[in-house]
Formats: sequence, C-alpha cells, structure tokens
Amino acid sequence: MDQNTNRQFFKGALLITMAGIISKVLSAGYRIPLQNITGDLGFYIYQQIYPILGIATMLALYGFPTAISKIVAEKNEGKNGLLPRSIYYSIFSLIFIFSVSFTVGIYFAAPIIAKIMGDVALIQPLRVSGLTFLVIPFVASLRGIFQGHNNMVPTATSQIMEQLVRVTLIITTAIVVVTKQQSIYMIGTGAAIASFVGAIGAFLILILFWLKHRKQLEKVEKHSVDWGYMVRIIFVYGMVITINHMLLLLFQFADAFTLVSNLIKSGISLTEAQAWKGIFDRGQPLVQLGIVVGSAQALALLPSITKQRLIKDPNQFFSYIQSAWKFSLYLSVGAAAGLIALFPQANILLFKDAVGTFSLQILSVTIIFASLSITTATILQGLGFAYRTALIIVFGVVMKGLLNLWLVPIYGITGSACATVVGAASVFFLNLHQLKKEIPNHKIINVPWLQFFQAISGMLIFIIGMNYFGMSLLQVTSRIDYLGYVLFNIIIGFCIYFFLLIRLKAFTIREIQLLPFSNIFLKIVKGVRDEYDSKN
Repeated sequence: MDQNTNRQFFKGALLITMAGIISKVLSAGYRIPLQNITGDLGFYIYQQIYPILGIATMLALYGFPTAISKIVAEKNEGKNGLLPRSIYYSIFSLIFIFSVSFTVGIYFAAPIIAKIMGDVALIQPLRVSGLTFLVIPFVASLRGIFQGHNNMVPTATSQIMEQLVRVTLIITTAIVVVTKQQSIYMIGTGAAIASFVGAIGAFLILILFWLKHRKQLEKVEKHSVDWGYMVRIIFVYGMVITINHMLLLLFQFADAFTLVSNLIKSGISLTEAQAWKGIFDRGQPLVQLGIVVGSAQALALLPSITKQRLIKDPNQFFSYIQSAWKFSLYLSVGAAAGLIALFPQANILLFKDAVGTFSLQILSVTIIFASLSITTATILQGLGFAYRTALIIVFGVVMKGLLNLWLVPIYGITGSACATVVGAASVFFLNLHQLKKEIPNHKIINVPWLQFFQAISGMLIFIIGMNYFGMSLLQVTSRIDYLGYVLFNIIIGFCIYFFLLIRLKAFTIREIQLLPFSNIFLKIVKGVRDEYDSKN
C-alpha cells in the first residue's frame, strides 16, 4: 500500500467512524422524545421490533459492504480500478436472493416470533419490519463498491441521510398515532416503514454518487465468476463483520425474545410486563450514548493499529494500543459513574418519573464493559482475528439470554440488567484474554490506577454532594429545573474529572497531544511539573 493510498485509507476510516458516531447519537437521541410521546407501552412496542430493523441496518452498513469491498479490492484489475459488470451483477444477485428469502421468512415466521416474545399483537409490525431487508442489496452493493475503491464518502453520507429520514418519520408517526388515538401497535408498524423509507433515501444518495463516478468503477466485458468464493466472502465473512458491530443490539435482541415472557412467569399480567419492558428500555439510549462516549476517542486511534504496523514499528503499535485502551477506560468509567450518580434526576428529566432507577443504574455498568469490549475487539480485528471476536460476542449473547431465563422470573428487570452486565463483561474478558494470548510479553494495560481512582472520586464527590445538598437548596421540582440541574452536573463533573486526570498526570504528553485543545492541557501539565520542581 503506497503512501497516498495509506493516507486515503486512514482518512476514510476516520470518516466512517465519525459518521457512525453521528448516527449513533441520532439513534439514541430520538428514543427519548419517542418514549415521552408514546409512553412506556409505545416505547416497548418499538423496542421489540428495533433489533430486527437494526440487524438490517448493520448488514447494509457494515457486513455486506465490507465483504463486497474485499471482493472488489481483490478482483481489481489494472491501475484504473475498473471491474467487469458481471462481478457487480453476481454480488447483487446473491444479496438479493438472501434479502428476499429473509423478508419472506420473517413474514411467515412472524406469528411464531410474536408468540415467543409473549405478545401476538406484534405480528403486523414484525411482518412490515421485513420490508427493510428488500433494500439491502441496492444499498450494500453500492457502498461496498465505493469502499472497495477507498471512497468512504458515499457510505458516510448515505448513513447520515438514512438516519435523519428514519428519525424524522418515526417521531412524526408517533405524534400522528397518539394525536389520532390509533392503535398503539401502529408505532411499531410506522417505525418499520420509516426504516424502509430511510434505506431508500440512502439508496438515492448512493445513486447520485454512482452516476458521478460510474465510468471510473466498471467496464462492460464479461468475466468468469467464482460463485463459491463469492458466497464464502459475502455470507460468512460478511456475517462475521456484522456480528462484530452488534454487541449491544444483540443484547436487545435477547431481551426482545425473553424479557416479557419471563416477566409474565413472575406472576404479573401482560400489560404490566409490557410496561416494565418499556421502562427497562429507557436505559438503552443512555447506555448507547455512554458507549459512543467511551469508545469514540479510542476508535479514532484504531486505524493505526494493524498487523502491518506491528511488524513495521512494534513500539509505536503497543503505544497506540495502550493509549486506545486508556482513553476507552477513562471515558467509559467516567460516563458510567456520572450516569449512575445522576440517574434518579435524569430519569425524571428524560422520562417523566423515576420508576426503574435502580435497575437502570445497574444496566449503566454495561457502558464500561461494552466500550472496553469494542476497543479490545477492534484491536483484535486489526490483527486479523475478526472470526474469533464474533464467536466471543455470540457466546456473550447466549450467556445473556440464558441468564435472562434464570434471573428475570425472580428479579424482574433488575435480573435482565444484571444479565446484560455479565454478558458484556464476559465478552470483554474473553477479548482481553485473546489479545494477551496473541501478543504475550507486552504490557497492554498501562494505567496509573491511583490517579485514575482519585479523578473519578473527585467527580463523584461533587455529584453526590450536589444530590444531597444542591437539590433542596436549588429547589429542583419541574422538568426545566431538572434540565438545568443535570446539565450543570454533567458539565462541572466532566470538567472536574478531566482536570484531575490532567493535573494528576494520568495521561502521557503524547496522549495529551492527541486530544482536542491539547495546548491548554499541556499548560496545565507544565504548571504541575514547574510546581513539583520548585518544591524539590
């Protein structure tokens, strides 16, 4: 890979990462007004079909495009990068057959799926959710072709467009359903249609890019197709990549199938079980945002963590690993600890009441293990171990599902929260074990633990102190009051935490230089060193 191609690859990887962060923030953000509009019952209905819609999105965004880009890159002929149309047609045909089969399968299996979920009224929303799979061949093929030529702009642009259309239509549907007093299950049907239309919006954006670059991407003559190779790469490799991007989504998938039915086994009615599932799902957008915070800075470093880098410059490679892991730990623990401390107030602010706070505080611990899992797994994938990380995720999801069957009938949604934390923790520790196995005799985790705990303690002392004394002194009663209170605590708590990390020298100079506004932070570090030197 020459220097220009290498630079283009890194820029593309960062672009995809940034687009993914924006999309995840949008995906998490709209669920809060959705719950406010439809209540816990409407939110429950949406969350029951969301995993299916999410799987379609992941296949069209990560799994199939990555597999297709691998085929395109390997089949690339000549310096001009032109490929025969027959290659494109064969790729499209395989994914089209898969997508149609999946849509038909969901349609006929919907009654069985709804019965397993414990709510037969979900049949129609489930059937409509299958429509999104029909757009996958069109979207995934074009994304994969562009990515195979190191052009990530179409994928990033179409991803954001898809999410904007989805979010707008879902919120609009919720308002219409509630205003016109239609069946609350129309929330699920409307969300499925919104995902379908959003995918079409992404396809239209990709078509515009295709028309612009078409002459640079294909040639007319025919070419023999190795169908066995195509099937193996698209469906095996593609599914592995998809699974590697679906840790939290697959946990939600397990909850969709096991939570309501096992809540009913605890002795409550279907209506009560649905409401409790909706309450439990309040935590999902907040956990997702926490994971975005916990893994964003680390993921920005990870394009530099490759097997080639390990061979070429091992010292820099291990330095990048240590920094990525440290950033992920600091940010995820800070986000989780802050959320746990502020959850009683955040629950009232965002969801109108404090029901389920204890269970959701437990669920918030998932932020730590999921963020560290994503960081560690991405390092392993950079070293060529994507299949192993996918198997580890499958193991974690199976463990989560089995624990739900055991814990939910006894402890309700608290049991499900514990199951999620244990599942995420098992994925993280198995990934970490695998990483240590592949690069033995090297220090992966290089964290100044004392300084780290001091910084976290400083933040928590401030927030807990505000909770005990500030709430009454400030007379926080309305949701507007809660908004100001929560934002104030988030901003000041973050500043305290980050200042202490810098002040206590929990970062190296090189790591500080990677941060935004690094000049300001370097002055703080210089001040600490000057103060230390003057005393000695």
